[in-house]
Amino acid sequence: MIKKILLLVHKELVPPENITTPPDRFETPWITEYDVLKNLRSLGYEVKVFGIINELHEFIGALNSFQPQLVFNLLEEYNYDPKNDYKVIALLELLGIKYTGCQAKGLLLSRDKALSKKVLNHHKISTPHFFTLPMNKKRKIPKGVKYPVIVKCLFEEASLGIAQSSICHSEDKLLERIEYIHKKLNQDAIIEEFIPGKEFYVGIIGNKKLSTLPIWELQFNNVSNPENEIYSSQAKWNKNYRKRKGIDNGPAKLDKILEDKIIKICKKTYQVLNLSGYARIDLRVTTDNKIYVIEANPNPNIAEDDEFAQSALYAKIKYKELIETIVS
Repeated sequence: MIKKILLLVHKELVPPENITTPPDRFETPWITEYDVLKNLRSLGYEVKVFGIINELHEFIGALNSFQPQLVFNLLEEYNYDPKNDYKVIALLELLGIKYTGCQAKGLLLSRDKALSKKVLNHHKISTPHFFTLPMNKKRKIPKGVKYPVIVKCLFEEASLGIAQSSICHSEDKLLERIEYIHKKLNQDAIIEEFIPGKEFYVGIIGNKKLSTLPIWELQFNNVSNPENEIYSSQAKWNKNYRKRKGIDNGPAKLDKILEDKIIKICKKTYQVLNLSGYARIDLRVTTDNKIYVIEANPNPNIAEDDEFAQSALYAKIKYKELIETIVS
């Protein structure tokens, strides 16, 4: 029986212990960690928070001294590198310590947007056409690129580096954005075909037996062409920007045939990428109902007011129950 849980977080996201007033949910960077910690303790677990950047020996020491039955993993990077978070989970697997969320193999496959798209394409799951430009290679654009395209960081998530200027309609603008990704963000770049359409998210929980949460839709209510909008950093975190564009999200209103097709594709994506624990699949659907998997997010944000938890709540799974489900 699980009694002791070590909550593993980024060192800069350790929530303060003595919080007297509820934090601003829009401005607080450690809001997810706060929500999870608060609810784990209210469920009766003894919880120790461990913040890590690259303190691997200290982490092993904390495991040995605290002796948790479970590590609740909220880590998204190791030593400021999202490519390395799977190695921390691989260590837990070697030590035989249970943990929440995705296994190391699934993290390795899905964190690399190019690798995951190759796997999905092999399994006949539609994704945008793409090419990559690493930082240490000449910025040469392949022939035959069809515009518009969207430029992203190859390994980062949470919309880092994504803005309306990420959508490029010419080679000059494309090279300019690639330079921004390389020099300003110090990241490799992936350049994808831009898919106009509606954006949806599907939460999945489970290992061998999968449960899907209600399909969630991103909405732009105050723009003339919402199919050309993207969930940029501004769209996620800037209150004025969100208000101006009428950004909201909620349960998708789809016909049963399309809904079933989306669920089937998302479950297959989860399985072929070796995801486990819980994940969120991001999709875009065109006006003629063609479905593209944009990316798979292992261990997505599970703050109480984020899409994953709100979708669960719509399915009558309260937040505390969601946290307990992830533990179990």
